[in-house]
Amino acid sequence: MFHLKLIRMFANFAANKMDRISKLPVGVIESVLCLLPIQEAARTSILSKEWRYHWTKIPKLVFIEEDAYEVSTDGAELSVLEQTFDRPSERKMMTNRCKLFYAIYQVLLAHEGPINEFTLCMPVDGSCVEIDHIIRHLSKKNTVKILKLDFNGSYRLPLSLFSFHQLTELYLNGCVLDRQPSSIGFGSLTTLNMQEIWTCDKTLLRLLSSCPLLKRLTINSDGGTIDETGDLTMTDLFECLRGIEYLTVWCFIFLSFLPLPRKLPTTLVHLKYLCMECVCFCHIYALPIFVLLIRSSPNLEKLKLLVTEDEVLDESYTGSSTLEDYSDISLEYLTELEILHLRNFENGLVFVKLILAKSPVLKKVWISLWDELPKDDKLQISEILLSCTCASPMVKINVS
Repeated sequence: MFHLKLIRMFANFAANKMDRISKLPVGVIESVLCLLPIQEAARTSILSKEWRYHWTKIPKLVFIEEDAYEVSTDGAELSVLEQTFDRPSERKMMTNRCKLFYAIYQVLLAHEGPINEFTLCMPVDGSCVEIDHIIRHLSKKNTVKILKLDFNGSYRLPLSLFSFHQLTELYLNGCVLDRQPSSIGFGSLTTLNMQEIWTCDKTLLRLLSSCPLLKRLTINSDGGTIDETGDLTMTDLFECLRGIEYLTVWCFIFLSFLPLPRKLPTTLVHLKYLCMECVCFCHIYALPIFVLLIRSSPNLEKLKLLVTEDEVLDESYTGSSTLEDYSDISLEYLTELEILHLRNFENGLVFVKLILAKSPVLKKVWISLWDELPKDDKLQISEILLSCTCASPMVKINVS
């Protein structure tokens, strides 16, 4: 509805002799068009001669398979791609995927100027030649700074992905990363977000080591896998992350980099925010992993944990820890602690007590308990948490 109103507004202005919008700076017009889906932006070409090619210069392109794509640069003539279909009825019978690729090719052929941001969202399993061609085309333009590839499946990334030398932000979801390029050109990358990826520890570390300016990293292989080669450790992993400031990671990823050292030789002095997903407090390595990261992150300001079910573990992987094991750690700059779906009586409470006792400037603690906990257990955990000894006199604890 918003998009239709915006198109009508443009049409009204275009019909007016005093067309003020058309007189706006080109950069402002492009910014407005970037707020529209690409098919809506293309429709502005019918407003007037001045507007015919504005949409071909917008620097942000977003393609989502669920959207309906009917993009044409000239209503009077069929494009070469359209002419490959003999009758209008055949064009209407194109699948959503064909429509999507058809729209992308048409837009890329008509596009002028730099493409700074590109998003593609669609289900893909395995290799896809059409997507390979799109990524290769974008890499040759060498202008893309933000690239988002969201695939509900397991798309095998092509080697051309590693040639985006201007890239500052890369988002990958549902991708297989198993190819070894001779070189990786991510010297400008500051943000890397990988969800549901399939790769191995050596390939992952090679990618991270090729991002010297990386500040924000998210890794979640839930639904994917990170295979172990057996000769890489946590020390090797964090050697690649010296400058990291914001880290969100699936907890079980660290099990690919055992054994754990007592302290990392590389101190994560820039790390301010740490979020651990799929945390299982009863796992024998859960608390050791947390403490290892805390010991090596002297300037940590916010810690967030998303707890998962304890029942998924084999008994051989479960264990308990005591507070005395970690009496030497300190969190001098931690101001916020957030834990979602807390459920484990022993290790979970041990961890919370540890944080409260070692954080002298802690201000906010927000803990949500697992919904399916019995009411009596919830009351007992709440009483224990609210009566814990706190190093910070200003901390406010909220248990929901």
